[in-house]
Amino acid sequence: MATNVASQLAQIQRQKEALLKKEQALMSKSHDKVLAQIVKLAKDAGLTASDITSAMNAGKPAKAKAKAAKASKKTGSRGKVEPKYQNPANPAQKWTGRGKLPTWAQAMKSAGTLDSALIAQPATPAVHTEAPATH
Repeated sequence: MATNVASQLAQIQRQKEALLKKEQALMSKSHDKVLAQIVKLAKDAGLTASDITSAMNAGKPAKAKAKAAKASKKTGSRGKVEPKYQNPANPAQKWTGRGKLPTWAQAMKSAGTLDSALIAQPATPAVHTEAPATH
């Protein structure tokens, strides 16, 4: 019975591969036709490849860009964070203080010595954020 299942799976796999090849051929044919139309339109309009590239890279209208930027602020990444802790036994192992504790940090935390692994942070100058006084 196992060989019957294996042979059926092999047959399905062959059929799947054949269908994928057909799909790729159809997509390629379709892409070729669309590209030919694009090239014809571009030539008729006097556009160069760089004109088309810059137009494609221009992206969405300003309104859509603002909306996307606003959405990315809520869910986007916060950027790279400098490491806050360094393993005294292996200085190559560092941890930002975010996410899951590495095993060496977990061991130090349970021993109550995690603060000794803090990396000295350079003092950053205070930024004055008040508005300038008007005279």
